[in-house]
Amino acid sequence: MAMTLFKEFQLPQQKIYDSVPFPAVLTPNSPPSSSLDLLTSAVKSEKPFLESLLLKSGAILFRGFPVFSASDFNGVVESFGFQELPYVGGAAPRTNVVGRVFTANESPPDQKIPFHHEMAQVPEFPSKLFFFCEVEPKTGGETPIVLSHVVYEKMREKYPEFVRQLEKQGLIYNRVLGEKDNPNSPIGRGWKSTFLTENKAVAEERAAKLGMKLEWLEDGVKTIMGPIPAVKTDESRANRKIWFNSMVAAYTGWEDERNDPKKAVTFGDGTPLPGDIIHDCLNILEQESVAIPWKKGDVLLIDNWAVLHARKSFIPPRRVLASLVK
Repeated sequence: MAMTLFKEFQLPQQKIYDSVPFPAVLTPNSPPSSSLDLLTSAVKSEKPFLESLLLKSGAILFRGFPVFSASDFNGVVESFGFQELPYVGGAAPRTNVVGRVFTANESPPDQKIPFHHEMAQVPEFPSKLFFFCEVEPKTGGETPIVLSHVVYEKMREKYPEFVRQLEKQGLIYNRVLGEKDNPNSPIGRGWKSTFLTENKAVAEERAAKLGMKLEWLEDGVKTIMGPIPAVKTDESRANRKIWFNSMVAAYTGWEDERNDPKKAVTFGDGTPLPGDIIHDCLNILEQESVAIPWKKGDVLLIDNWAVLHARKSFIPPRRVLASLVK
């Protein structure tokens, strides 16, 4: 049997759940190769192994491979053969860099980005996402990750009535968008880039496809999404329940001059959420999370059905790029 390019590796930050390390970490079998082609062809030939590892662990960090630039990263993403998901309806300001590669959320470095499943507030969300560290942060700037089913189980144990309400009613997300992008806001994507159009009628059409209602304002638009489920079932993992929402992110982080985070998310019937429980949920997310400091060249593959992610504040420079998969 041909030797595999990938070797599982342990890092001190990993957690173990049911004897499975989270995340899985892969490094090159010695000696490390300087050939990107070797990596991309190994991804293609060992895709069943990589997919089963992702199914088991929820996330894979590739460390020590020769991925140096955005176009190298684009090559790695393409070698997996997953379909691209266009970024329509997401809240974060992003810029297309090359091919399927975008900047990750470009909100200011002193701001944390709270835990969320990518685009959990819209019906068409990515099944997987890739991150790539092009420039490692001076300090901070990790992308903490946490297993969604663990969060669900802890919340149900501690707040059974609240979780029952959530499962019954779902959530409504409200967000006010300006016309243009606001790079100083973590949710600063304007309506024109959110819906990829300058035409209000086309924006309404695209919003309707997402199940989103629009209310036009003098200098922008209010988007209303929901009620949509806050808890989903992960069918590829024995139907376990997952904490698939942006509740904590919206309630603690959707804040700028247009948006009050406490009104950004409500129960499905429009009643406010209990702030004390949301803040305790944030504690649970943080306690269960893993934050591995980025190294230049790292590629992190996340199963968006299994894992929530966040971003810590940092001292620049830091450049992390992303790619979303259907």
